[in-house]
Amino acid sequence: MTTLEEYLEKNADRIDKVINRYFGDVHGDLFRASAHLLLAGGKRLRPAVVILAADAVKRGSSDDLLPAALALELTHNFTLIHDDIMDGDVTRRGVPTVHTVWDEPTAILAGDVLYAQAFEFICLSDADDAAKVRATKMLARTCAEICEGQSMDMAFETRDDVSEPEYLEMVGKKTGVLYGASAAIGGILAGANPVQADALYQFGVNSGIAFQIQDDLIDLCASSEKSGKDRASDIREGKQTLIAIKAREKGIDLAPYRRDLTDAEIDDLIARLKDAGVIDEVRATAVARAAVAKEALSILPPSEEKRLLAEIADFFINRGF
Repeated sequence: MTTLEEYLEKNADRIDKVINRYFGDVHGDLFRASAHLLLAGGKRLRPAVVILAADAVKRGSSDDLLPAALALELTHNFTLIHDDIMDGDVTRRGVPTVHTVWDEPTAILAGDVLYAQAFEFICLSDADDAAKVRATKMLARTCAEICEGQSMDMAFETRDDVSEPEYLEMVGKKTGVLYGASAAIGGILAGANPVQADALYQFGVNSGIAFQIQDDLIDLCASSEKSGKDRASDIREGKQTLIAIKAREKGIDLAPYRRDLTDAEIDDLIARLKDAGVIDEVRATAVARAAVAKEALSILPPSEEKRLLAEIADFFINRGF
């Protein structure tokens, strides 16, 4: 029986080969900038969800859908490039961010290139034309929702009264919908009926919310070497994560931490949050969302791919440490 780790490693190698074929030898600053983060590696989780969802609906169908899997990775990378500009981050995946290697205008255009190419790659999939139209429509709607989620995230930085439901709506749009689209698009292109496609979408959205909550914990608690990002950047930037919301509820003021922090100061803050129960409560919310995600898969027949999808939901809340 294939373990999830083995599957993800094999799938990442498969997607990396496709990425290298299309983006490994591009010319010009703009296209090198657009390929910069793509070529920096990664677990290729969204393409894995596309492929697993397709094979869970119709085994073997994913062989014809690799361009669609790549489309979701392109979409993800376009959002990363733009997010890094807005957040002022200097590292991503252990390499300098695009706007620090080139400049902000080039980085904006590089993200736009990936956004446009994502729709082209959806259309390159070998699938029914009507299914490709549905998949393209879903990806377009998803991109708009991601932008809305990012806008909410930025607006939250000027508030100190963001509620947990508001946060969950924001991460559902900023992160959850792309996993939802990954699962649903894989299923749709493989011939899923509307009920199956909706179940896959719900799986993706809820596992994506769990993923983002865990990402917030990783940002604070994991080393920069493991996370590939600046440690505690969310705290320094005053982001209203679930950690910040629950800290406020416990009477912990994070305002003094909105500055450059030493490792000792970050460690002290983590200890305070653990003692107050904040970390455990945030963790419990992620676990609950992963459970909802796995329940959505119950409509699908038993298969190796269904098992691996469920394990991805668990992986999302156990990674990073």
